[in-house]
Amino acid sequence: MQLLLNGPYDDCDIILEIHPGAGGTESCDWAYMLYRMYTRYFEKQHYKVEVIDYQDGEEAGLKSVSLLVHGNKCYGYLKGEKGVHRLIRISPFDANSRRHTSFASVDITPLYQDKDIEVEVKDTDIRIDVYRSSGKGGQGVNTTDSAVRITHFPTGIVVTCQNERSQIRNKEIAMTVLKNKIYQKEIEKREQELKSIKGESSDINFGSQIRTYTMHPYSLVKDHRTGTETGNVSKVLDGDISLFIEDYLRKGGK
Repeated sequence: MQLLLNGPYDDCDIILEIHPGAGGTESCDWAYMLYRMYTRYFEKQHYKVEVIDYQDGEEAGLKSVSLLVHGNKCYGYLKGEKGVHRLIRISPFDANSRRHTSFASVDITPLYQDKDIEVEVKDTDIRIDVYRSSGKGGQGVNTTDSAVRITHFPTGIVVTCQNERSQIRNKEIAMTVLKNKIYQKEIEKREQELKSIKGESSDINFGSQIRTYTMHPYSLVKDHRTGTETGNVSKVLDGDISLFIEDYLRKGGK
């Protein structure tokens, strides 16, 4: 497994983001289930996790969450989790107990080393908004306008941070995340240009459905890229995802 983790950024820590798809409360709840699944996995791997932005759903679950994750070969292991995850189950929010399909997207960005990033962010290219934190925080977090949102006009990237009590610290973290996202966009642009020159098309993109978690009418988690599957859905949702991660790497995941 260590031999497979030899990519240029496999040693990097990561920025992990989860966003629910269309579907209201059902999708927000599914996004929270994925958040719980990954945090359980990180605990088992002894990774350090910082929640930099957390937005509650209106009735249940979450609207979005952003994490900084630090640990051994973090990007190497988690890079294959990027994509759309689908859940099929009897909805606990449906009075008629009907089956629902929900979607949520997971985005994984390497936390590049400062020496790797050559990104200039001009003051004229960004707008910085400050507002009162609405996330889960300690006493005093929600009493000041400490949360920071940065909008980058050329790329349309928006990043937020409300984890720290200090507005200055939140701004520093948000700028770090922004620079990483801009850098990642540039890398993806170069890769697409190379593939177009070679006449190749990308097999996997951000909008691809990578895995389905079925809880009704049967129990099955299946990865659509590798064919790997298991019937123990509850164990997977409790953070036991190493089977899918390792099979993805063994079968040529880059």
